[in-house]
Amino acid sequence: MPDLTLDNVLACLDLRDKDGAYVGDNLALDYHRVFGGQLLGQTLRAASAAAGEGKIVKSLAQLFPREGDSATPITYAVTKHQEGRTFGSSAVVASQGDKTISLATVSLHTPDGGPEVSSPAPQVGSPEDAEPVDLGMVPWETRVVGGVDLSDRAAGPATYQFWMRTPQLPDDESLHQALLAHATDLTLIGTALRPIEGLSQADAQVKFASAVTSHSVWFHAPVRMDQWLLVDQCSPGLGHGRAFGRGDVWAQDGRLIASFAQESMVRMA
Repeated sequence: MPDLTLDNVLACLDLRDKDGAYVGDNLALDYHRVFGGQLLGQTLRAASAAAGEGKIVKSLAQLFPREGDSATPITYAVTKHQEGRTFGSSAVVASQGDKTISLATVSLHTPDGGPEVSSPAPQVGSPEDAEPVDLGMVPWETRVVGGVDLSDRAAGPATYQFWMRTPQLPDDESLHQALLAHATDLTLIGTALRPIEGLSQADAQVKFASAVTSHSVWFHAPVRMDQWLLVDQCSPGLGHGRAFGRGDVWAQDGRLIASFAQESMVRMA
């Protein structure tokens, strides 16, 4: 697999406006299937590009009915369902030719003032206390808490925490949101497998087949991907051929930035 870079991801998030729709290229990977995080990020960028002035994405719920072909660019069609003074909602359909590969409902909002309260952030120390790790599909600085290795086949709790930070980026909220959405797609299946002795995400497509079927993200506060963020996730359950995971994203100063949840197919060989 070619080394994925941040520039590769940023290029994919630079969508082209074509006949009222938006077209995005795929990550350059030696793999036939489109990465779900890319679809999340591009969907968010398409919805943001079509949004009314001042509105930003506050949540998206996305289904992946079919896998995408990495050799073919993806077209995103945005349909506005409602455009109010402060709130809006849209549907985003991703397709390749006559094949629909993703369906999303996106909620948008013009940020208001008011009090800000959240639960306490996890007490995991600083990014400097965590161990550098190469997460591959998240091609920026990442540091795992507690030295957890999702490829380790020894049983452990269905939890995983890591810090992440990109180099400095432009002040473009939708770009920061899209990169965050991209990163939330990668490690939930591996987290769900941790309690099973003798099995890990390293066994994908050998001992089991997996695919994300749905993914949701909620944004609670402005995102800065070029500042340290803590991704704190768990998997409450795995069974009947499906895994479920969820997580929160925290700023280093303890503010809750985003939350996410995912259901996936995990089918033993």
